[in-house]
Amino acid sequence: MCVSFLLAGDIGATNTRLAFYSADKGLFLPQYETTHENKNFNSFDGLLETYLKQHQVDFSGICLGIAGPVVNNKVNITNLDWDIDGDDLKHKHNLQGAWLLNDLEALSYAVLNLPDEELEVIRTGTKVDEAPIAVIAPGTGLGEGFLIWDGKKYQAVSSEGGHTDFGPTNDLQERLVDYLHKKQIRVSYERVCSGIGIPNLYDFLRDEGFSEEPDWLRDEIARAEDMPPVIFDAAIDGKKDCMICKMTVDLFVEILGAEAGNLALKTLAQGGIFIGGGIPPKILPWLKKETFLNAIDNKDPHQALMSQMPVKVILNPIANLIGAAFYGLQELNQ
Repeated sequence: MCVSFLLAGDIGATNTRLAFYSADKGLFLPQYETTHENKNFNSFDGLLETYLKQHQVDFSGICLGIAGPVVNNKVNITNLDWDIDGDDLKHKHNLQGAWLLNDLEALSYAVLNLPDEELEVIRTGTKVDEAPIAVIAPGTGLGEGFLIWDGKKYQAVSSEGGHTDFGPTNDLQERLVDYLHKKQIRVSYERVCSGIGIPNLYDFLRDEGFSEEPDWLRDEIARAEDMPPVIFDAAIDGKKDCMICKMTVDLFVEILGAEAGNLALKTLAQGGIFIGGGIPPKILPWLKKETFLNAIDNKDPHQALMSQMPVKVILNPIANLIGAAFYGLQELNQ
């Protein structure tokens, strides 16, 4: 039997993950899975050329989950100066098909396939069959999407909701908005609820005098390539007892919960709220606090409705890749 291989990809602002999949091996046995730092390449074409030279596999299709809005099978990646054209990829590599998905579309399709052990249950809730499902994912940026039932199966729908205007829910967050406005920063949810946003929260708490910055922390941040991991590690490490880091994560979690609730309320996500992206697995202890669920549910007059929605965190680090593979294999084998 001739096996058709699909090349699946997950392209974020920072890294690109690629792997080959086949229908006979399924979604959980990728071949030649590799992760590449985008800063080492001028374009996706250059990265793909390097990958294909290293792994010479005949493949019939390609499906990419990409951090950016997909229009007419084309995308300009948000927070990365790359353009990708699915039709060009199809013709250049003589493929049966090349499908571009927004990364939250891909992650949403993964939600349909992940086993229970790859999901951390924050609240069991009461799942309603065939009801919409909300998916929100803070990583480098903030992705949002959802799944709707079309009468036969779930269809993923992407959005650029992470770039909508941030709505503060308390006095502290009001002061955060004022602080960022003075720095001439447009305050979207991504600017306060993502890897990009963490430095904004930290600087606000430091500069406005809510907590002091220890010398050792200032030095660690100066040495680090990326600030958020330093903040998360210091917040969770009980020996460091870092108040400003704990306050930064507290503020982040309140904002994430509120926006997850906003998305769930807009979509009536009685099928569940799924939290993906690279950040949530690193801060699970915070997501298990009442503060997070309270922020989700505080939607007067619909607290009772919100409190019944299941909430789960996606633990699988290649979930976006799995979702892209799921969609691409379906298309390839129609």
